[in-house]
Amino acid sequence: MAKDKVNDKGLFSEDQLLKLKATKKELLKDQQKLEEEKEAQRQFERKEREKNMTFAELLERHGDSGNKY
Repeated sequence: MAKDKVNDKGLFSEDQLLKLKATKKELLKDQQKLEEEKEAQRQFERKEREKNMTFAELLERHGDSGNKY
């Protein structure tokens, strides 16, 4: 295994550091995308649960605080 150029300031060469930074950036982007997808799924499930609630469940959840006209 040939040694790469070792920077006096660290263990990695500039090329290796650039590759690591690019990989980190890509992983962070992927993680953010997964979090956004999870949030969208939670919102969808919440709407589906509300859509499937009975009148009694809605009344119990929101109480008698509705505006009367």
